[in-house]
Amino acid sequence: MNTLVRWDPFKTRWNPFNDRDELESRLATMFGIREATGDGGKEALTVAQWSPLVDIAEDETEYLIKAELPEMKKEDVRLTVENDVLVISGERKFEKDEKGKKYHRIERASGSFVRSFSLPEDADGSKVFADYKDGMLQVHLPKSQKSKPKSIEIKVG
Repeated sequence: MNTLVRWDPFKTRWNPFNDRDELESRLATMFGIREATGDGGKEALTVAQWSPLVDIAEDETEYLIKAELPEMKKEDVRLTVENDVLVISGERKFEKDEKGKKYHRIERASGSFVRSFSLPEDADGSKVFADYKDGMLQVHLPKSQKSKPKSIEIKVG
């Protein structure tokens, strides 16, 4: 990609939206979101992999990681901790074509995914536990006891 904006001396007017659409299409193609079709702006989605959305929160006792995994079975999700890295991986299978059903658009991603998170220094990776309900994975990562602040009383004498 040598230039971001093409100049055509035969154009009567410059349309910034045409250039923006072309740039968006090129970027989407480059990142594997969509492939260029050359058929007048129609798009063909080709998602090689996807990444579930994640929220991470913390309180005094633990870190909580919530991952959205809609319409996935618990058996299709794996959770591992190794070398201070928490890995959530799995696969969402594509719905099989049903006879008489014609898809007009498919935007929900399917296929394999992997999310990796380095454990904070105060986390105890040996005590990780998780629960899964209604497409929401919740990973509880307890903080180690030694990391909790201790209050020490000072005696004046």
